[in-house]
Amino acid sequence: MKNIVVLVSGSGTNLQRIIDTIDNGEIQNAKVSLVIADRECFGLERAKNHNIESILIPRGKNFSSELVKVIPENTDLIVLAGFLSILKSEFCENWNGKIINIHPALLPKFGGKGMWGMNVHNAVIEAKEVESGATVHFVTPGIDEGEAILQKSFEVTADDTPETLAQKVHQIEYEIFPIAINKVLGN
Repeated sequence: MKNIVVLVSGSGTNLQRIIDTIDNGEIQNAKVSLVIADRECFGLERAKNHNIESILIPRGKNFSSELVKVIPENTDLIVLAGFLSILKSEFCENWNGKIINIHPALLPKFGGKGMWGMNVHNAVIEAKEVESGATVHFVTPGIDEGEAILQKSFEVTADDTPETLAQKVHQIEYEIFPIAINKVLGN
């Protein structure tokens, strides 16, 4: 059984999707062994509702060192699911190839500092992009610079708003996240 640690900052809908796809066998031979949040959020409640150990480590200058202390050595994969804190270079290098993130755009476009949530969707609309989507990628010291594991796109229409893009991207995230997790775990 492979151990997955999930880092969250928000409502935890992608965490819930991971839990559900483990339960239904879509993600095989794995379990979420720990959920870590960098702020009070509903993601912690979701973990509690599924009897998954959870830890709150408030954001701050010691965040990465505290994170190192609580992640079990037998962790096979660290999944950032709506996680907003930036991880220190040493942490990323120590877990190289074992940390993945989902980004609400087609990287390398619309990645980097400040490019999260509605900021991304606003930027896509302002740039008059003809497509958007989501990317699951490896986490490296450079923000959103890791190798893409899986991407899926959709057409941006003239009627799309940042809100409709967010809805479409979220559906794609639900679809590709479990596939990417299986791929990285070798399932």
